[in-house]
Amino acid sequence: MNHAPRLRRLRRQMKHQGIDSLLVTHLPDVRYLCGFTGSNAFLAITASRAAMFTDGRYIAQAHQETKSARVVIAAKSARDEACHWLASSGVSHCAFDPETTTVADLAHYRKALPSGKRGFFQPLAEPLVRNLRLIKDEDELRLMKQAARCGVELFHELLPQLQPGMRETAVAALLEHSARARGAEGMSFETIVASGPRSALPHGRATAQRLPRKGFLTLDFGVILNGYCSDMTRTVFLGQPTRRERFTYDSVREAQQAAVEAVKPGVSCGEVDEAARSVLRKAGLAEYFTHSTGHGVGLEIHEAPRIAADQSQVLLPGMVVTIEPGVYIAGHFGVRIEDMVVVTRDGGQVLTPASTGWTQL
Repeated sequence: MNHAPRLRRLRRQMKHQGIDSLLVTHLPDVRYLCGFTGSNAFLAITASRAAMFTDGRYIAQAHQETKSARVVIAAKSARDEACHWLASSGVSHCAFDPETTTVADLAHYRKALPSGKRGFFQPLAEPLVRNLRLIKDEDELRLMKQAARCGVELFHELLPQLQPGMRETAVAALLEHSARARGAEGMSFETIVASGPRSALPHGRATAQRLPRKGFLTLDFGVILNGYCSDMTRTVFLGQPTRRERFTYDSVREAQQAAVEAVKPGVSCGEVDEAARSVLRKAGLAEYFTHSTGHGVGLEIHEAPRIAADQSQVLLPGMVVTIEPGVYIAGHFGVRIEDMVVVTRDGGQVLTPASTGWTQL
């Protein structure tokens, strides 16, 4: 993966905004810009130089992974050495991302500076690296398609193994074991397996409860493959459904398809959200849709943009979002259907094409 173009784009943004230097500490941002995946990293960037500071645990890994930046193995504190390097680089100030920098972090940065550098660290008006990460490049899209395809294969492999009486934790274990066997580095988040009345819990993580003979089963999971996350949800039914259950599922599916079809360049995130919400409103189910319609995904499972009401962010080619409307009727059942969708030049392409049709076990 070529990281140099990413640093060039970042530097153009820094120059445009009059930013002399930047300290990047959010680990997914560090990985995006230079490739390093360790747990301790401070990437210092000026108009002409970049240095990635870490500690002695990562001597071999840092030199192997880091691209387009000099590797510095700190003798004591990687954080302090990064601050000293910036302060002695001839720059007037250093910007930091206030969304990923705590008050305590900032106090440590300032304490590490030599005297006479008051006001050296200044907050960004908007997160520069996060905004770059909104648009996935060709390398990223290739990796994300692989992760999404892995998730689809896991779902198809799991379906024939599902049966009443299995514990939800056993279902999660099957998914997670198969993911590892296929080369996944881990799951994108704690696997959600929620059956029967528990399907009404939007984040119903797997428990020891057994799958019912009759009722919905929601499966929400994703894998991390080559650093990139996938995310998909399917809701299946065990036994014979009631008319209300079938109507609810069909309504959620219609809402999900409407939102997927709304994904295209120039459309706001709020408009995509409304495409799903309006269908459920007409079906009399809007009050049971209690979360946003989707979110961005990439190196992190939740990234910008947010697909929600009143979100003015406009979709652009290369963005990858989830579309996941749901209906949750407490004490009874819930339904959610979710796909990953990449914004193309003329619409949206679903990356998780497992059938969303009615699946009855």
